[in-house]
Amino acid sequence: MEAGALIIFFACGVIMVGAGVLVSNLLAPKSKNDQKEEAYECGIPTQGPSMIQFKVGYYLFAILFLIFDVETVFIFPWAVVMKKIGMAAFIEILIFLFILGVGLIYAWKKKALKWE
Repeated sequence: MEAGALIIFFACGVIMVGAGVLVSNLLAPKSKNDQKEEAYECGIPTQGPSMIQFKVGYYLFAILFLIFDVETVFIFPWAVVMKKIGMAAFIEILIFLFILGVGLIYAWKKKALKWE
């Protein structure tokens, strides 16, 4: 029974999204011009090629931010159940924070946090 409900739920989602896209394409006003095909740059014409390669430091900085952002997502549920689980939860979170701290020190030593 659960598999059937899941399939129906998935099918309803696909149908609703497809219907929304179809109705939008049929009813939305359309106009074609060269200006609409340009990349949006705050109203300022682009200078040079639009497809440039960014330094890997930007991506590394973003990934480090995501790692430590996800850390907080794991700490909140832990804080809620810490009294119920007891000392085992406390030791587990210390291990978790230690591993994250080692990762932060590694990134710091590799100068991944320098914005140049």
